[in-house]
Amino acid sequence: MSPARIRPSLPGLAGAEPGSAQALIPDQPTLPGLQAAAARCQACDLYKTGTQTVFGDGTPHAKVMFVGEQPGDREDIEGKPFVGPAGRLLDDGLRAAGIDRNQVYITNAVKHFKWKPQGKRRLHQKPNAAEITACRPWLDAEIALVKPHIVVCLGATAAQALLGRDFRVTLQRGQFIERPGLPLMMATVHPSSILRAPDDESRELEMQAFVADLKRLAKRIEG
Repeated sequence: MSPARIRPSLPGLAGAEPGSAQALIPDQPTLPGLQAAAARCQACDLYKTGTQTVFGDGTPHAKVMFVGEQPGDREDIEGKPFVGPAGRLLDDGLRAAGIDRNQVYITNAVKHFKWKPQGKRRLHQKPNAAEITACRPWLDAEIALVKPHIVVCLGATAAQALLGRDFRVTLQRGQFIERPGLPLMMATVHPSSILRAPDDESRELEMQAFVADLKRLAKRIEG
């Protein structure tokens, strides 16, 4: 579904069809209204284990929207996207590229934290296709309201959610892609993948490549 075709099917929060949040979208959506509606979303089972819905955050009419996979442990606790270790690395990359985080909008393809227990820790689990599909109306509505000039997908889950399951970040990262019904698109790695690099040297090389993608983005914004 493209942002231009988003149409709320029912007012308020009642009557959601199983497996989709579409019926929860308010008739006349605003970002605060969407956030309030999403706080009660039960379109998939992730609401049962997530502490809270983690909605998007940032400048309401930002030129750039970043879309990640899902909130992590820290985000689930604080209720804001990209405030944990991956978020700090994203901040570092944005600063290196000359992009002000306060001037962008940041969200996730899935709004609840999916995890499994390991001792006292909560380990990230990748959301499945049904969970991504259930949450898609929130992302579509965010894109429609913010109207970013460019949407940057952080990692494979976000990229495949918006650009199709055959999209490969490793092959097309840093490229600007046009798709009908969407703003100009770009994909790069998720910052968490840099944190998982096996050693300091690999991590540094991955960070340099990430910053290079963000600098390409900054140049496109300025141009």
